[in-house]
Amino acid sequence: MKLPKGFLGSAVRAGLRKKPGLDVALLVAPEGANAAAVFTKNLFQAAPVTLSRAALKKSGGRVRAVVVNAGCANAVTGAGGDAAARRVQQRAAELAGCPREEVFVASTGVIGVVLPDEKVRAFLPDAFARLSAGGLEAVSRAILTTDAAPKVASATFRHGGTTCRVVGVAKGAGMIHPNMATMLAFVTTDAPASAPLLSAVLKEAVDGSFNAISVDGDTSTNDTVLLLASGKAGGSRLRSMDEAAAFRAALAKVCGELAWRIVRDGEGAKRVMEITIEGAATEREARLAAHAVATSSLVKTALYGGDPNWGRILAAIGRSGARVSTRSVSLKAGSVVLVKDGAPTSYREEAAAKAFARERVPLVANLGVGKARARLLAADLGHEYVSENADYRS
Repeated sequence: MKLPKGFLGSAVRAGLRKKPGLDVALLVAPEGANAAAVFTKNLFQAAPVTLSRAALKKSGGRVRAVVVNAGCANAVTGAGGDAAARRVQQRAAELAGCPREEVFVASTGVIGVVLPDEKVRAFLPDAFARLSAGGLEAVSRAILTTDAAPKVASATFRHGGTTCRVVGVAKGAGMIHPNMATMLAFVTTDAPASAPLLSAVLKEAVDGSFNAISVDGDTSTNDTVLLLASGKAGGSRLRSMDEAAAFRAALAKVCGELAWRIVRDGEGAKRVMEITIEGAATEREARLAAHAVATSSLVKTALYGGDPNWGRILAAIGRSGARVSTRSVSLKAGSVVLVKDGAPTSYREEAAAKAFARERVPLVANLGVGKARARLLAADLGHEYVSENADYRS
């Protein structure tokens, strides 16, 4: 798959991690791109997060190059980590022929280790030499850590008589939870859109995708979603949310697909539960209930085993802090109604087990106290997750 007009990509191996393969990715907009980003809300924000946030502000939302490394998060590394990130940014700016603030940097990997930036800087010239419109596949592989496979999604939309493309790439499999997940995502489009509009549409798209997934309840230090628009598709500038309706739909589709792939790729995951909370008093309480179910080890292990142990789900909702009518609450898995009016129904156990054995298990709980709702995708929890994370640094 090619990148949208106005973008080039490549990747190289700089030797940042033990296992073989690409580990430094490069995205370049030769004539620049308008940009917007959202970042982790973890207080221990990695050096690339703080540096890139400041750069975006200084450049007024303009980006020429994006440098991403795997194998080292460069988080909780103090002044040494800050300096390493700045040196990578400066070297990329020299090669791209742009101000330093137009270079966006991102990292993923082990926390507490300063980025060996000399390795990244040594291989950046090769990365620039390899740039091509077909470099997306290399980029998608270079940013992976514990992922089982690359994650790429695309969509098109019509604007002013021309076809615009939206193409996104992401990584993430563990340490995944809203605000955001342990993930990096880079979405490019050739649509003509201003930085302020990009900021608005990105927040909307992230709230419905990357901020609505969970694998293990942990929010990382490095989470970043970057949206870039080259404007090379032509046509009049998109200026308002109404004008950008088709763009918003395409962006939501791409982010939603990437979010699904992240949860499905949850370390060792067999199943994904699609949790919908209805009938909540407020949207905040609906989210509280959904998050409680998504992060319950008992619910997640039952899901892994395909066990319709619905009592665990209601118990999680009951401790979530959300208001619930115990006499009106209902719960269903797919088409199987498990609980109605606060009591179990006469469902067939075989039907419930079949619903819980699917790759994607839709769960709908109605709290019976209001009209607010929330939706969340969450992975199960099995043996492979423990093995992966017990041996992560070895």
